[in-house]
This record gives sequence, structure tokens and C-alpha cells, in this order.
Amino acid sequence: MLLSNDKLQLTVLKTGGAMADLILSDDAEKLSPMWNRTRMERESGQKPSPGFSIGHFVCVDGFGPVSQEERGAGMPGHGEAHTLPWEMRYSGKEGRTATASFTVRLPLVQETFTRTLRMVDGENVVYVESELENLLAFDRPVCWAEHATIGSPFLEPGVTVVDMSARRARVRPYPAKPGPMVRRLKSAADFTWPTAPGASGGKIDLRAAVLNAMGHTTCLMDPSRKQVFVTALHPGKGLVLGYVFHREEFPWLQSWENYPPTGKLARGLEFSTQPFDVSRREAVQTGTMFDTPTYRWLPAKSKIGARFLMFYARTPEGMNRVDDVRHEGGQLIVEDRKARKQITLAASLPL
Repeated sequence: MLLSNDKLQLTVLKTGGAMADLILSDDAEKLSPMWNRTRMERESGQKPSPGFSIGHFVCVDGFGPVSQEERGAGMPGHGEAHTLPWEMRYSGKEGRTATASFTVRLPLVQETFTRTLRMVDGENVVYVESELENLLAFDRPVCWAEHATIGSPFLEPGVTVVDMSARRARVRPYPAKPGPMVRRLKSAADFTWPTAPGASGGKIDLRAAVLNAMGHTTCLMDPSRKQVFVTALHPGKGLVLGYVFHREEFPWLQSWENYPPTGKLARGLEFSTQPFDVSRREAVQTGTMFDTPTYRWLPAKSKIGARFLMFYARTPEGMNRVDDVRHEGGQLIVEDRKARKQITLAASLPL
């Protein structure tokens, strides 16, 4: 389905509720920042690969691989929700606000997931509200991630930059054997975002992409903030994609970087309840990292929720980074303090 206003057009897929494309209504190029692996592989003359391949989908209840026993019971990686058809509960418009609401029953984990999307006329913002219900009579640890992924041509090496409200970070441990692409970061190293230790020494700025490299890191979102953000900015095209969410709901942001020499790049901006996409067993056994929980509790016969907003807008010439994003007073304020550049977007609904 297409959810739109005079500023944005958002394509939402029935299967998994994936947000597949987001474009500015007046953009002649129709450039979406979202990753579309199937399209990129086709453009490279490759046969499309199976599996996760598009935009922003939700990983619930599960974020990462499954155990041997779970696999035998039919549990897919990244949870069930992204594999199932979602039922539309409501689609319509009241006043200036367009709304679409979906629900999906998750039979393997005995949960129900509900998601509502809203867009207001005159605003470059999509408001997303979700709820997860436990149908069983016991408390349980859950794994929940918003698997947002950007891709080429919006993601351009040496040009597009990612910024976020984070400091403490860690490189995901990886095996010593070489792969088809360079692993540019030191395995399992702790660092302060955005400068990570290189595998061969030196420091690497993770804000920008390069060619022929892989990387996998997690960042702890700033504990001093109630609302945190991540953005991807293309200064050349004057476009910025961003997310604002509650730190208590999603304290972690995982960056999965896949930068092949073909230039068909992908980068995850995956905000979640756990630092890395690992099995439920590993997330629970880890317990905490940087003194922060690595899973979330869903009480018996109860519901928990989460909210975030996604924005996509034009930026002024000379805006090269994002130092802060604030949602206050019915506005979304996006700042590049060094260049003294700012955009102010109408954002009338609460987060």
C-alpha cells in the first residue's frame, strides 16, 4: 500500500509490513534512501539472493539467528513478523492525518504484534507506534529490532555520512579467516563513536562508507537523553533520512556495513533491545553490556509498546553532518553546529 501526504510517499508491503520505499513527493529523481538488495543485484547482473532484501522491516520476537532446536521447530531468523502477511485493521484519513494500522499473529511465540503508521499533511515525518502482546501466562525475555537499512545510490561511498547520539561502542568479534571483502576494523575492540580502531592499526571514521570493506559495530545510545537519533545525510543531493526514538525502548544501534567493490552498498541503522543480532539464548546469557540490558521483558498476558518517528527531507547547501536532532514544541530541529546550518520540520504529533 501507499501512505502519502503532500511531502512524502511511503510504500508499505503486506508481507512483513516492510517500509520498502520512501520518497519526496516533489522529487523528480524519485530517490529512496532504502536498501533494495534485489534491485541492486539485478543491476549488477547477479541472480537475486533469498532472504531479507528490502528497506525497513521489524525483527520481533527475535533478532538474529536461531538455535538448532528453534530451527527444527520452524522458527525463522529475525523472528516471525517479517515473514507473515499482515492484516490491515484500518486505513483512512481524519482531518490532516492519514493513518494505516496493521496486526499480525505470531503463532510460534504466541504473541500479537500491532503497528500503526501516521502522516500529517505538510510534514516530512512518518510516526510509527507499535505494540507487542504476550498471549501466554508467564513473563518472558523478548528481542525486538527495527531493521532499518539504507542503500545505494543514496548511500554513496565517501559522500553519505551517518550520525547518531551515541558514544560507547564495540566492534563485533569476527573469525580470523579472510573473506571476499576487507574487514577494516579491529575485532571485539571497544571505542568511542565514531572513531574505531583499524584492523591494521590507525583510526577509522565510521561515518562514511568506503569500497571493498565490511564492518559490524554496535553503539550504546546516549543514556543522558530520553530521545535519541540516527541520521544518514547525502550532502551532494541535499537529502537527510533520520529516526528519533526512545532510548529506554531501544538502547542499542547496530551498524552492519556491506561495501562491495561494485558500489552497490548497504548499511544497517538497526535500533534494538540488544547490541548485536544474536540468538535469544545468547542475548539472555549476555545479560548486560556497558551496564545496559541486552533484552527486554514482556510480562505475562500483557503488552509492551514502542514509538519512533522517521523523517526524510531536503537540507541546505553546506550542511555536512548532523550534531543533534530534537523533537520539541511541535517541531523537529536538525542541526549541523559546525557549519551553523539547521532545518526545522513541522512534527505536530507526540512521540
